[in-house]
Amino acid sequence: MTSVVTQTTLADLPVRRGKVRDIYDLGDTLLLVSTDRLSAFDWVLPTGIPDKGRVLTQLSRFWFEKFKDVPNHMISCDVDDFDLPPGVDREPLEGRSMLVRKTRVVPIECVVRGYLSGSGWSEYQRTGTVCGIELPTGLSESDKLPGPIFTPATKAEQGLHDENISYDETCARVGSELAKLLSQRSLELYSGGAGYAATRGIIIADTKFEFGLLDDELILIDEVLTPDSSRFWPADRYQPGKGQSSFDKQFVRDWLIQSGWDKNSPPPELPAEVVANTRAKYIEAFEKITGTAFRWK
Repeated sequence: MTSVVTQTTLADLPVRRGKVRDIYDLGDTLLLVSTDRLSAFDWVLPTGIPDKGRVLTQLSRFWFEKFKDVPNHMISCDVDDFDLPPGVDREPLEGRSMLVRKTRVVPIECVVRGYLSGSGWSEYQRTGTVCGIELPTGLSESDKLPGPIFTPATKAEQGLHDENISYDETCARVGSELAKLLSQRSLELYSGGAGYAATRGIIIADTKFEFGLLDDELILIDEVLTPDSSRFWPADRYQPGKGQSSFDKQFVRDWLIQSGWDKNSPPPELPAEVVANTRAKYIEAFEKITGTAFRWK
């Protein structure tokens, strides 16, 4: 198994660290480095998952190229194309880094749901709606919705929770014209991605997209249809009426719950078996969707 990269340091370049990514400011561009950090229950865990960052970067690259007709921020994933200071070790960056165009980030998480799960299922049980959208009565957990729905959320500052908001609230925050475009673009991307994934044996239950403005053009940014930003379910095990097994960090969530961790104090280290199983799930998702073997030196 390859070594774990939980943090990078590139000379004196300005850096901002998210839960998973180290984001370097290169002037006119940004370098996004997907580390092997893993978050759960709003905590960054002390144990990384080997190759997780590479899976996220390479899967996003796959979707950016597949959706090439949709403008996006990707410039290159080749470390030789990165304009870095002399002497910077590029080896840890290989496979996990993406040079991107800078944009003015739209402060909306563009969530699309095709199935009733997660916070959407919780809200539906209380009100019969999801983000103010009325749904048919009698739906069960994990049911497929009559059609995909756009359920935006706030893009919270680090350390805070994203909050589901209505479409009207989205219009109030970014304007009705941009809100309409965000909805249309997100629904189109979800439908295209979910339709393709279905041919590969994966149900994309829901996902989130992020967008930015570059010279007033709306472009797709961040990551796209990865196990971190989406719920991937194995189609051959899908059984509505309950929660589904998924290609993500469910092994980690389950272990943390069973460990007795109180979710308020720093989380414990993960056992080797949980790390290995989680890595395998991420790689399986990559291989199923792309149809190519995940190999890294």
